[in-house]
Amino acid sequence: MSENEKQKIFYLLGVGGIGMSAIARFLLHQGHIVLGYDRVQTPLTLQLQQEGVQITYEDNIKHLPEKIDTCIYTPAIPENNNIFQEILHRNIPMEKRSEALGHITKDKKVLAVAGTHGKTTTTGLITHILSLSPIGCSAFLGGIQNNINSNFLFNAQSPYVVVEADEYDRSFLHLKPFISVITSIDRDHMDIYHTYENLHNAFESFARLTDKNGKVIVKTTCQNLIEKLHDKDNLSTYSLMDVNAQTYASNIRIYKGSFYFDYIDGEDSLFDVQLNTLGNHNVENSVAAIKVCNAVMKAENISKPQRETILRNGLKSFKGIKRRLEYIYSDNNIIFIDDYAHHPNEILSSLEAIRQAYPNKHLTVIFQPHLYSRTRDLQDGFAQSLSLADTIILLPIYPAREEPIAGVSSHLILHKIPIMDKYLVNKEQLQPLLSALEPELIVTMGAGDIDKLLPIIKETLLNKRRI
Repeated sequence: MSENEKQKIFYLLGVGGIGMSAIARFLLHQGHIVLGYDRVQTPLTLQLQQEGVQITYEDNIKHLPEKIDTCIYTPAIPENNNIFQEILHRNIPMEKRSEALGHITKDKKVLAVAGTHGKTTTTGLITHILSLSPIGCSAFLGGIQNNINSNFLFNAQSPYVVVEADEYDRSFLHLKPFISVITSIDRDHMDIYHTYENLHNAFESFARLTDKNGKVIVKTTCQNLIEKLHDKDNLSTYSLMDVNAQTYASNIRIYKGSFYFDYIDGEDSLFDVQLNTLGNHNVENSVAAIKVCNAVMKAENISKPQRETILRNGLKSFKGIKRRLEYIYSDNNIIFIDDYAHHPNEILSSLEAIRQAYPNKHLTVIFQPHLYSRTRDLQDGFAQSLSLADTIILLPIYPAREEPIAGVSSHLILHKIPIMDKYLVNKEQLQPLLSALEPELIVTMGAGDIDKLLPIIKETLLNKRRI
């Protein structure tokens, strides 16, 4: 899949996924023909169609072209999918998304960010900062970066590519990082790993794939991993405020809605840095991003004054990632925020950030659990994290790739939330409930299709105010 290859026909199964769509955009950019299938039409699939991807939403083999050179698929596609089975029957070459990404990036200096949470914003920050530098970069992101309104960036001149390294299905083990970052290792994807030890071992394997001339940058909370990697000379640690880390933030403060902090890293320290995204967790993500970008720019012989200017401007002008504490609407009466959080620790970080910004407002959270297995395994953590809200509204579980599990529903979380104002409703019941509650600060959360409800929720809130 190099620039010198002749035009090929690629078929992408699950093309509307955030990782798959970035690969589709890369293949289009290389001049290939891209077709694909996804279950539902979304704003992202519509945008891909406008860019030239031919997409079907019907699992019917009649939509398959006669000639396909390669099929790329996501593990979320079930094996009983008709198109999947037909491609197998035709003996068409197939590779998983992670394998394709590994092939695409094999000749580049990969800046890979892994972790249970924090990786999308961190990759977005690294991409934005480097794009302002003379070095530039390409990028495959796990979310829509608002500065470029895309999850894909291409720079033919730059040797660097920023990649969100997904641990699901051990996908990140197909990468060969020049610099690797590990933001967190929390219990997740137990349908794949089964034990916490297996999950840790996968992250260790990922870290050991890192080029010996590059860096392995690990958050200090991943202490077990740090101990396992004690033999690596290129290991570096970072933290939000842990002074025992090699790199950390200090003197964090909020002024007129922006975060200011000092970045402490020996002679590379920066003082009074401005960041315009909510939350201490994003300050922490910024620490990792600065560490990576500074290392790259030093390696490319960019002077210290120029590096400092680029880093400051990059952080200040970063507009965040779509669905990461994204403001949907705000006026003097209503604040409506949407967030992708779908793990208890992510929910906790996001709600703490919102509480920090709006300490005196009544906080209403609408949460759509993602996956039956995750709900079953993390029900206690979900209940505890969501209890930071004043009012909780739960929606039914979004199944994604999973079949229902007996006895597992949103009720598991509901019964354990230790607050009185809590509801479990279906999507049709949500609108009248919101009209009755009249929330002033409302947050939608989840990795399923809750984002499709945003226009309805916004209209409901505004209509209530007009009455």
